[in-house]
Order: sequence, then structure tokens, then C-alpha cells
Amino acid sequence: MRRGRVAAHKQYEAWPTAAAEGGDGCEVFWTDGARAYVRRDGVDEPLEPSPDSRLVDVNLDPPFPNAPGFRAVRLLAEAGFVERFRPRVVSTTLAVAWVAAGRRAAYVTDGHLRDSVHFAAGIALFQAAGCVVTGIHGQPLHTGPGGLVVAADRETHTALLDLIGDRLPPGR
Repeated sequence: MRRGRVAAHKQYEAWPTAAAEGGDGCEVFWTDGARAYVRRDGVDEPLEPSPDSRLVDVNLDPPFPNAPGFRAVRLLAEAGFVERFRPRVVSTTLAVAWVAAGRRAAYVTDGHLRDSVHFAAGIALFQAAGCVVTGIHGQPLHTGPGGLVVAADRETHTALLDLIGDRLPPGR
């Protein structure tokens, strides 16, 4: 298997979940719902989020339900963003597993993710790993306008919400 994800949920609560990246040196990111791990060569190691890389993955794929107020592509052009973070543009939900594993500082996407088969495994992983997660306006996940901001720590999360807030029209 090159890449894949398996997730099960009941009423939006994560159950055991896995996301895999195959090839040589296959890794399986998984959670039992309470803790998150990576399995390499048959050995499980706990995932430890870290902001140290300063890498932030930004998903630019549609839909854009929060446009024109929020467009992820504009975040990449923000002076405050490029001064603090090192942007990456991806189209894989394995990026959220990379945040949980400490390989990325954060991940940002627009859209409504409730019941998304593409995001269920990753959401369960970073929640179990202890990442900070909200919608794009800082609201609880799966509420309000949707979107996703997941960060390895509170400081990174707050900085991203501040940058996103600077792009929103007053009152949003």
C-alpha cells in the first residue's frame, strides 16, 4: 500500500484509526482513541507533536465555503506567515499525521470536514496525540463555518488564528 487511511466513528467520536505511508520504510500512524502512535518495522512509538520544524501544510484544494473571506492561498502571501513559518502546499491528509508526529508544526484547510472519509483518520490521530485543533475561526471542530487549524502547540495555533483573522472581514 502506498498511502491509505482507515477510520471508524460513531456520532463524530473517533474510534481506532490508522493512516499509512508505504514503500520502503513503511509507517503506519494509528490511534486506539486515547493515544497516538507510529509503527515502524513492527515497533510502536508514541507520536509527539512539535512546532520545531516551523513547516505548515496548507491545503489549496476546493471547496472554499468560506471564500471570499478566507482563502488559504492568501495566507501564504501574508508577511507574518512567511516571517514565522515555512509553507508547504499539499494535497494529502497524511499531512495531519505529520503534525501529530512532530514533522510539521501545523496544517490549515477550508471546508466542512464532518463525515469526511479523507480527514477522519487524521483528525483522530492528532486529537489523540494532543495537538491543538479548531475550525478556521477558532471555533470547536465541526461547528460554525468549518475549516481546520491543527497545530503542534498553543503558540503556533494562536499565531495562525491571528493571521487568518487578519484576512477576515469585520464581524466574521
